[in-house]
Amino acid sequence: MAHAYTPGLRVTEETLIEKVRRLPLLGEVLVKKGDIVKPDTVVARTELPGEPHTVNVANILGVEPEDIEHFMVKKQGDTVKPGEAIARYRAFFGLINRPAPSKVAGVIELVSLVTGQVTIREPNIPVEIDAYIRGTVKEVLPREGVIVECKGAFIQGIFGVGGERTGIIKFVAESPESVLDAADIKPEHRGLIVVGGALVTGAALKKAAEYGLAGVVAGGIIDKDLVEFLGYDIGVAITGHEDINTTLIVTEGFGKITMAHKTYDLLKELDGELVSLNGATQIRAGVMRPELIAPEHKARHAGEAAAVVSEGLVAGTPIRIIREPYFGMLADVVDLPPELQIIETEAKVRILRAKLVRTGEVVTIPRANVEIIEG
Repeated sequence: MAHAYTPGLRVTEETLIEKVRRLPLLGEVLVKKGDIVKPDTVVARTELPGEPHTVNVANILGVEPEDIEHFMVKKQGDTVKPGEAIARYRAFFGLINRPAPSKVAGVIELVSLVTGQVTIREPNIPVEIDAYIRGTVKEVLPREGVIVECKGAFIQGIFGVGGERTGIIKFVAESPESVLDAADIKPEHRGLIVVGGALVTGAALKKAAEYGLAGVVAGGIIDKDLVEFLGYDIGVAITGHEDINTTLIVTEGFGKITMAHKTYDLLKELDGELVSLNGATQIRAGVMRPELIAPEHKARHAGEAAAVVSEGLVAGTPIRIIREPYFGMLADVVDLPPELQIIETEAKVRILRAKLVRTGEVVTIPRANVEIIEG
């Protein structure tokens, strides 16, 4: 029988999780190997150089570039405030008094006698990296960061927006088919991660942001509701850097899609637990999935362990379609023809035939356009 090895979303009660926490520039690591850390523990810090600004002193004062040093009232290395004069031209016993002010606060980094310009750099920007998850420092990356590990539950979604956050799970779904609407979001949910069923509405997302929820997890969302929530269409860019205070994770796709029972049951089991979540998503090269991590969560049954190993695509394998026109739909593999077939783009690819869970329709799809639902 034909096999194809395809990545899938991981949903598992107990697994070993490692997270690399790395600074954007070399800096200082604040913890050591073996330390126990919390999600908000700062593990490393550095400073990003501030933005440089130039002042054309020669032009403002009306002098030659090589002469500006005679008119400077501030020298290289001095701090300046907005509006403070860094150079001044005086003539005719003070009747002419022409200053060259700084527009920003910062430090004078360079005085150029070639261009007549002075560069002022804004103050450095402190950057701190936290542990993100509760766990143990497995390894220290000198001057770069750390690797934190923990053992617990791990759930991947198909799509998300918003960055890293932590909060306690509040399970409000009545069933995997239920809709999370505005009436389900309460003021007491502030700082929590609310879990719905098959759909989160735009009104619910808006209310979640107003009430300061840390996150929302649901099976699906209507694409126009997501656009209205963000204020723009995200296209195919990497998500996770949106300027929003509530992270959203969609476990199944766009539209109202019943949440997979494995995912639903595990999220229900996590009700009341402190978890970390991240909506960052990248579907194309270098696949990145939104995730929810429950550190120290123990599987209910011994041996219901960690690593999820798939034998690949075979008849009967549950899959999720990750490209249009069936994006986000669940299906079961019917068969895997071994020969290459020509698709609409005129490319020759390996395909599969799958039965859509929602409608029962059997469709033909390139194998690269699906992922296995693992766990």
